[in-house]
Amino acid sequence: MSEHKPLRVLVYSDDREVRAAVMTALGARPHPDLPAFEYVECATEPVVFQRLDARGIDLVILDGEAAPAGGLGIARQIKDEIYEAPPVLVLTGRPQDAWLATWSRAEAAVSHPIEPIRLAEAVIELARGVLQPG
Repeated sequence: MSEHKPLRVLVYSDDREVRAAVMTALGARPHPDLPAFEYVECATEPVVFQRLDARGIDLVILDGEAAPAGGLGIARQIKDEIYEAPPVLVLTGRPQDAWLATWSRAEAAVSHPIEPIRLAEAVIELARGVLQPG
């Protein structure tokens, strides 16, 4: 699949260190069967929606602990307002918050602190779904 264009992955958090941790954990290409990842960093909710409205985002990773706009609420808004929205992964505050991820309608959830292997496994599964819809 290396001939496929890079997957554009939006990473939202108000915390630069969280965004960096996500991108470092996933790297430029989290699996040899996937195309390279091109990251789009967002620190505010309005920019998330600007990027999504412009189209071209394949996958969204949202920090549920971000402030003032948390990723869980943004995830639900994406699913409510954007036709054919890309898959969303939310970073929850703790494993017990998985029910909030379900409420947000995110396709996947991983809890803080970021564990690179768990994050990569979840993102790889979502990315494969993007490449092979249906």
